[in-house]
Amino acid sequence: MAAITLIDQVHSETALAGARIAEDLRRGRGAGLNRSGRFEKDQREVFDDGWETLDDLPPVQTTVQEEKARTIITRNSSPDISFDRSINPYRGCEHGCVYCFARPTHAYVGLSPGLDFETKLFAKPNAAELLERELGRPGYQPRTIAIGTNTDPYQPIERRYRLMREILEVLEKTNHPVGIVTKSALVLRDVDILARMAEKGLAKVALSITSLDKEIARTLEPRASAPHRRLAAIKGLSEAGIPVSVMMAPIIPALTDSEIEAILGTAAEHGASEAGYVLLRLPLEVSELFRDWLLRNRPDRYRHVMNILRSMRGGKDYDAEWGQRMKGQGPYAQQIGQRFSLAARRFGLNQRRRKLTTELFSAPQTGGVQLSLF
Repeated sequence: MAAITLIDQVHSETALAGARIAEDLRRGRGAGLNRSGRFEKDQREVFDDGWETLDDLPPVQTTVQEEKARTIITRNSSPDISFDRSINPYRGCEHGCVYCFARPTHAYVGLSPGLDFETKLFAKPNAAELLERELGRPGYQPRTIAIGTNTDPYQPIERRYRLMREILEVLEKTNHPVGIVTKSALVLRDVDILARMAEKGLAKVALSITSLDKEIARTLEPRASAPHRRLAAIKGLSEAGIPVSVMMAPIIPALTDSEIEAILGTAAEHGASEAGYVLLRLPLEVSELFRDWLLRNRPDRYRHVMNILRSMRGGKDYDAEWGQRMKGQGPYAQQIGQRFSLAARRFGLNQRRRKLTTELFSAPQTGGVQLSLF
């Protein structure tokens, strides 16, 4: 089984340091690198040429490009996830979570999964219009739509674009079930719609909490809501009658796994009724980005974290095999699973899982659907 040695760590640190973007240019961001996407012929990276030209560069700013989407509901047939359709109103995510498994998707538009992913964003302003059209197609069969499984629908630019609120308005009008995952307290803005939907069994929300340690959260997820604000969101949603889950996503071995009991207990105190977790996933470019984060922020943990992770991934940084990618394998992975189950039981979580209903769905009469005569 492959293991990280001190020599490996020194080689990694030397190689990554040469490609690292200066701190004053990326302050408040998660990724320290911005290598070109894997499909690009030319590879680019920032480096210091000795002429101090980097001193003239301004800090990286967030830009948003509006994308005229053709469809909005994405289908999947993955056997190890609980939903078969999802919506992503945004491409890229300003939260900047360095471990985000969605980062490699930015390579498909010719951009870097690194800093580009969290600074060069795409919004789909016609999302609600497309959704209404797709829900109104003949033969559409409703099942719960998952939102927030790729990029966060409540990331900071949602304050300006309000795409998520428009989407919820369509779902409420058609009585279509929705499950939301977010790291943002901005979800409380839509508590009015969500409460009405939840009363009919049409909505549930999961707040993702990786760590209660403010310093870890600040560097690991720099523009997501602080842990205490996510807990406040759990409380606010719960008090409004909306079923709330807490997700430890991801659990990072030897860094955040020690917080399993604390996170579940605190979330339960704030009103969470369900809980779930996902083991750290490092597909493609995410592995390098996360390793660079470790070297910058927790160099003393580098070998320990990566060695344990590899022990749960068959000796690799990542194993994409169905059934293994979410939970891992081996003694350490089993220990995490057992601790999580025991803690959930102790705090009264997952006693009854709320199933959303599709029986109330009413297709919208738009987009080429023949209108009723009466």
